[in-house]
Amino acid sequence: MEYVTSLLSLALIASAIRVTMPILLAALGAVYSERGGVINIGLEGIMIMGTFFGAVGDYVFARQYPALVAAIPDLAPAAGVLAAMLAGMAFALIHALVTITFRVDQIISGVALNLLAVGLARFLNILFFGVATQSPGVSGFTPVDIPILEGIPVLGPIATGISPMILVALLLVLIGHWTLLRTRFGLRLRGVGEHPRAADTLGINVYGMRYAGVLISGALAGMAGAYLAIEQAHLYFEGMTQGRGFIALAAMIFGNWWPLGALGASALFGYFDALSLRVVVLPVPSQFINVLPHIVSILVLAGFVRRAQPPAADGVPYTKEEE
Repeated sequence: MEYVTSLLSLALIASAIRVTMPILLAALGAVYSERGGVINIGLEGIMIMGTFFGAVGDYVFARQYPALVAAIPDLAPAAGVLAAMLAGMAFALIHALVTITFRVDQIISGVALNLLAVGLARFLNILFFGVATQSPGVSGFTPVDIPILEGIPVLGPIATGISPMILVALLLVLIGHWTLLRTRFGLRLRGVGEHPRAADTLGINVYGMRYAGVLISGALAGMAGAYLAIEQAHLYFEGMTQGRGFIALAAMIFGNWWPLGALGASALFGYFDALSLRVVVLPVPSQFINVLPHIVSILVLAGFVRRAQPPAADGVPYTKEEE
């Protein structure tokens, strides 16, 4: 009974919600990219740039506009999130350019982005702060309470003092699912990912839609990185993403390329990630607990990937007939 209580404690669930968010945001970005037919293995690298530029944006804004930040403290972290999203989009644009326009292999491009991000983040951190591996501390958003849920005894600890970015992430999932199902943009993006030639004959700009999907994935992965730096660690330090970009890809696949599915899969991975970060009463070695998120990712992919149905043109470069 003690083991069950430890595994289902409110503290662990609250921690799981927090650590789920960066995985969820990156997985949601992957949904947009792959629904358009472009595999974005570079999510890990984009998240790395998001962590760095999120911290830099927060730090610089707080020191450039101290009076504004004193009046509205959330402006500095908001500037950090915006900087991270712009940096993510810039990195994603590189991926889109080389894979969509120049039709370079998408896996190779993504791996190259990941390697570039590691070195670039270290170089820029030395340039900005004079040290290689971490930034100065930064401020986070003011925590909020969910009015209805905070009064419920069981849910109160989970619904109080949470990051506004958690609510934004959940809202983005709902918006994303509705967008892909009900809007013209979503239908066109899915059409480009399934049958780009047919979409082209109907007058849909295949290249433009694919660029849009990749850029959205970059913005969301950058936001995921900003969450890690601004809301969890309150600074940037080297290696803080810890492979979450790759776990997000697994969550996207397990969620069958849909935002709500990605939410459920991200929550699963987030729970085991939280379990690995907390001391719980379990009769197993701590080393096993620490690698649980990655073990779960491997097991889920091994058992599910054969039954998963990606978009038909996912990962396939498109060339117009006249080219």
